[in-house]
Amino acid sequence: MSEAAEGFRPPTDLRPDIPHPARIYDWLLGGKDNFPADREAGARIVAADPAMRVAARANRAFLQRAVRHAAAEQGVDQFLDIGTGIPAAGNTHQIAQGVNPQARVMYVDNDPIVLTHARALMAGPGHGETRVLQADLREPKRILGDPDVRALLDFDRPVALLLVAILHFIADEDDPFGIVAELMAALAPGSLLVLSHGTADFISAEVERRVTSVYERSPRNSATGRSHSTVSRFFDGLELLPPGLVTAPFWHPEEPTAPEDARLPLYAAVARKP
Repeated sequence: MSEAAEGFRPPTDLRPDIPHPARIYDWLLGGKDNFPADREAGARIVAADPAMRVAARANRAFLQRAVRHAAAEQGVDQFLDIGTGIPAAGNTHQIAQGVNPQARVMYVDNDPIVLTHARALMAGPGHGETRVLQADLREPKRILGDPDVRALLDFDRPVALLLVAILHFIADEDDPFGIVAELMAALAPGSLLVLSHGTADFISAEVERRVTSVYERSPRNSATGRSHSTVSRFFDGLELLPPGLVTAPFWHPEEPTAPEDARLPLYAAVARKP
C-alpha cells in the first residue's frame, strides 16, 4: 500500500517564472508539466547543443536499466532516489517493483511541482511501499534523519542511492563530493551508488557557456559539467561495476549504440559499497 500521502507537507515556494531543472528535463523528454519559462530555457539549451535532448532521453533509459539491474542482478530492494524529477512512465518504483513487488522506494526532490505530481500519482493503489519527501540534496543530514526515510528504509541493509542527473546542479562550493560521501557513509555494505552526470568533455567552451547560462536565473541551480576524471571522484572508495564510468548509452545497452553516443555529454555508472 502506498504511503506517499502520509505526513506530506504542502508544496511551497513555487516560482513558475523561474526555470527549474526538473521542469526543463520534463520538457526535454516531451512532457507537459512545465511552464513557459521552462520551455524557453529548454529551447535555449537545445539550440546551444541539440545533443542535450538526446542526453535527457539517454539518462532516462540509463535510470531504468540501472534500477532493473540493481533489483534483478544485485538483489537490492530499497531505493533512495534524490532529485527524482517529475513522475513519468518508467519511474524508479515502477521498474523496481516490477522486478520485486516488495521493493521500497523513497523519492526526494526540492521542486514543489514534482512533489504535487508524485503525491497524486501514488495516492492510489498499485504503487507498493513508496513515499515522497520534499528536501534538497544539499541537506544530506535532513534527508538521512527524516522520519519517513527512516521508517521506510532499513539502513542496516543495502540501499541503492540514485543521484541521476542531479549532481551537476550542485556547485563546487556546496561540496558535492562531501554530500555523496556523507550519504554513502550512512548506507550498509552492499549498497549501490547509481549516478549520471553532465559533462563538457565533448563540447566547446562557447557551447558550454550557452548551456550553463540557461540556469543563471535560478540562483541555487547553476549547472557544472564535470570531466571524466572529476566525475570519477564520486566513486572513491567504492567498487565500480562493469563497464565502469561511460557515456550513458554504453552502460549495459539494451539497444545498438551509435558512434555519436561515445560523445554524448552525460556520464553514467553504478558502484557498490564494499
